[in-house]
Amino acid sequence: MPLVIAMDGPSGSGKSSASKGVARALGLRYLDTGAMYRAMTWWMLEHGVPVEDAAAVAARAAEPVIESGTDPDAPTITVDGTDVSGPIRTREVTNAVSAVSSVPEVRARLVELQREIIGDGGIVVEGRDIGTVVAPDAPVKVYLTASEEARALRRAKDLAADPGATVTVTQAEQARRDRLDSTRKASPLTKADGAHEIDSTELSLTEVVEAIVRLAKEHE
Repeated sequence: MPLVIAMDGPSGSGKSSASKGVARALGLRYLDTGAMYRAMTWWMLEHGVPVEDAAAVAARAAEPVIESGTDPDAPTITVDGTDVSGPIRTREVTNAVSAVSSVPEVRARLVELQREIIGDGGIVVEGRDIGTVVAPDAPVKVYLTASEEARALRRAKDLAADPGATVTVTQAEQARRDRLDSTRKASPLTKADGAHEIDSTELSLTEVVEAIVRLAKEHE
C-alpha cells in the first residue's frame, strides 16, 4: 500500500504541527480531518442549527460543500467556497465540534470525503479515528498524546487573542471534549491496534517529527 501515515490523538497533543512536519520531511500530502469537522460545525452555527440536536444536525449534514487542501505548507479549508481557516479555530466552534462530530450522518459523509482525498496514498492524515476507521490499513499508525497540563498550555497559547481562554478554562473545556470524543458511539477516540504511541509532553516538535519519520522509513 502506498504510504499513508495515520496520526491520531487528543487536542493539544501536537498532531497538526507534527503531521505537517512529517509531510514536509517525506514529501507527502497532508490532511487535517479535524478541520473538516470544524468546518461542518462552523456551518451549522452560521445557519442556526442547534448543534446539540443530533437529528437537526443530521438533517442538514449533506448541505455544506467542504473542500480541504493538502499542501502541508499552506493547508486550506473552505465551506461553500469561503475560506474558514480562521473562524473554525474559535472557542465557540471548538466547544461545539464534539457534538456535531458525534452525529453518524456527519461522520459517514466526512469519512467518505477523507477517503477520496487519501486516494492512492502518499499522505499524512491527522484526526481521531484515522487508524481505526478512516484508514485502518495504513502501514504507519501513530497515537500522539501529552499530559493534560501540557496540552492545555499549548491550546491556551493558540487562543492567546481570546482573553477568556485562560489555561484553567482551556483545561476544563479540553477535559469535557476528551470525555465526549472518547465516549461517543460513532468512531470514538481510541488508540488503533498496531499504533505507535508517542508522548510529546517532554519532546520538542523536531524530536516528535524525527521519531515518526523513523517509523515511516522502517516501512519503506
